[in-house]
Amino acid sequence: MKHDSPEFAAIAERGTILRCQVGSGLHGTAVAGQDDRDEMGLCVEPAEYVAGLRRFEQYLFRTQPDGVRSGPGDLDLIVYSLRKWMRLALTGNPTVLLPLFVPDKEIVRIDEFGRELRANAERIVSRKAGLRFLGYSRAQRAHLTGERPPRLNRPELIEKYGFDTKYAMHMVRLGVQGVELLETGKITLPVPEPWGSWLRDLRQGRHSRLEALEVARDLEDRLERLIGGASPLPEEPDTAWADAWLVEAYQASWRAAA
Repeated sequence: MKHDSPEFAAIAERGTILRCQVGSGLHGTAVAGQDDRDEMGLCVEPAEYVAGLRRFEQYLFRTQPDGVRSGPGDLDLIVYSLRKWMRLALTGNPTVLLPLFVPDKEIVRIDEFGRELRANAERIVSRKAGLRFLGYSRAQRAHLTGERPPRLNRPELIEKYGFDTKYAMHMVRLGVQGVELLETGKITLPVPEPWGSWLRDLRQGRHSRLEALEVARDLEDRLERLIGGASPLPEEPDTAWADAWLVEAYQASWRAAA
């Protein structure tokens, strides 16, 4: 299935209910002149792609061709089917949850359904999200310790600092945001101080690999305690509400487009 086809581009354009920035610029961890722009959208696909033989799950757009790293000024965009996005969000996928919490200035496009979705974030978020944040943080820490094969996406950082500082920064960021989410039900964007400055310093080699690993481990311990019951969030998301809301949103969108 060609997720970057003109057919899928048209579906995404017509049906988008929410589109926003989700990358380093959103988190406040970007370094001037070094980052591309990552955006995520949610769209309601036409009825024939739900009830018929055709299927739409996501549309992808990259300024650069496949296999070429994005650079400053490039755009990486993914627009999910609203149904697929909701399934991922209910499991607590860290990146997928971001559109629920982005500040208004980072929103590229939104309609009444997008606003309604953001207003019901507390129905979607649960302690299950903590498991996803914890899993991603542990996996990234294992790559940095050598327990898993190291990632070599940014050899220039490894040559300069001895380790992939951007990868390490994202590892710690996941812990910071996961703890905040399980403690408060929200993710503050960009990452507030003092963590914002700490993460930017780590990315620029002002903290060691060992410091990053120790901080990540401490945050993982906090996440474990929150997942175990210290968090005020419900153990499971409100899937009954999500199911009913999806049906209503799709039917209303199809009526409006008829």
